[in-house]
Amino acid sequence: MIELEGVPELIDPVMVAAFEGWNDAGDAASTAVAHLEREWKGEVFAALDAEDYYDFQVNRPTVFMDGGVRKITWPTTRLSVVRVGGEKPRDLVLVRGIEPSMRWRSFCNELLGFAHELGVELVVILGALLGDTPHTRPVPVSGVTSDPDLAQRMDLEETKYEGPTGIVGVLQEACAHAGVPAVSLWAAVPHYVSQPPNPKATLALLNRLEDLLDLRIPQGELPEDARAWQVGVDQLAAEDSEVAEYVQTLEEARDTAELPEASGEAIAREFERYLRRRDVSPPPPGGHATADGGDSGSWLRDNPSGKTRPPNAPGGSGGSKGNDLKGDDEDDPED
Repeated sequence: MIELEGVPELIDPVMVAAFEGWNDAGDAASTAVAHLEREWKGEVFAALDAEDYYDFQVNRPTVFMDGGVRKITWPTTRLSVVRVGGEKPRDLVLVRGIEPSMRWRSFCNELLGFAHELGVELVVILGALLGDTPHTRPVPVSGVTSDPDLAQRMDLEETKYEGPTGIVGVLQEACAHAGVPAVSLWAAVPHYVSQPPNPKATLALLNRLEDLLDLRIPQGELPEDARAWQVGVDQLAAEDSEVAEYVQTLEEARDTAELPEASGEAIAREFERYLRRRDVSPPPPGGHATADGGDSGSWLRDNPSGKTRPPNAPGGSGGSKGNDLKGDDEDDPED
């Protein structure tokens, strides 16, 4: 049953969702929604019944003390609302939870029930996957949709993915059947360092969300956290010559692939997008999911001797969590 008491009339609402688990490499997507809740002081107004969707032997409840009284927090999915101010205020309905263990179609229908009751105009689902991308380069973020008109209007890719999917793909498909415009934004997390958190990937998702919705998101400490994360990974990679060589190989492949796009015009467009996000006037002119559905596997410090070694065949994974630097095959975005 959907209870919406206490929720004010919303302005041009957009639903932004992320789920811990298979579609959340490095916890990048769920951390992005948590950041929005924290920065804009989101008010939780609803939670799905945990009994309906979660296996408590897989996602166990936790016990905590509250003023000397023992209480239990159950794994679930919660909805909150935040208002984004400015010249054109609008509301975001934030959905954050854990990928359900069962009854996925009912889960999606319940979320779409909220979307319908609240007048949501667009659903944006955040995800993160493991890929063959170097940590030293900007995090690639792809935007995909199954709606050809929406893809053209918002400069997105029309998804062609086939294979195993997670709750992100199922929810996007449910939106399509319900006639609700939906977009998925996917950040590619380096498969050799999938241990959460990954603030660099979180920041990249938020930047792409800014562009998509034409709003400014307070970044808080994320830029500094992202720089510290990269320095830390640099230091870990430098400790092993094989790892450093592998990273260099990824860098060269990435740079070669992007060379045709590195024109002066493309750089200027990216710089203008950055200035718009930061509310700075531009200078005057002149001035845890994979393609094959595989699971992740550790490759750095994964043997008893502690000797590091690169993966036998980089490329293809679906897990989202690991230890230190670890190797997982490349993920591709789903629906």
